[in-house]
Amino acid sequence: MSTSSEVRVAAFDELDARTFHDLLKLRLDVFVVEQACPYPELDGRDVEPGTRHLWLAGERGPLAYLRVLADPDGVARIGRVVVAPEARRGGHAGRLMAAALRLAGDRPCVLEAQSYLVGFYARHGFVVSGPEYVEDGIPHTPMHRHIGT
Repeated sequence: MSTSSEVRVAAFDELDARTFHDLLKLRLDVFVVEQACPYPELDGRDVEPGTRHLWLAGERGPLAYLRVLADPDGVARIGRVVVAPEARRGGHAGRLMAAALRLAGDRPCVLEAQSYLVGFYARHGFVVSGPEYVEDGIPHTPMHRHIGT
């Protein structure tokens, strides 16, 4: 599908079973299989009332996805940012990040970036907020974006 596809946003209870299946399959295909990183992908946060799932739909499934969690301290936590291999370099992650930041509004935002993507998130107003660490064999960097950034 072209880059003109709409960003879709839904709470868990607004997702039909097929859509949720396809979103999870994309996450698992990339984070668990492609990155060879077995970890507990289903962490219970997808179903929280404040969680919003954002994705771009393609003809054969989702092109890209991320979720925005509502942390108890009022911070928006962006995570599970993923683009299907065949859709990479199409600007999809940037479109989803822009939509996620609009959704977050005035709330501060945090994320745990795979370290090679720090520059991508910096272009969206995030700054490094702690030391790099390794999780499941992959270097990560904590980042935050303050209100009004």
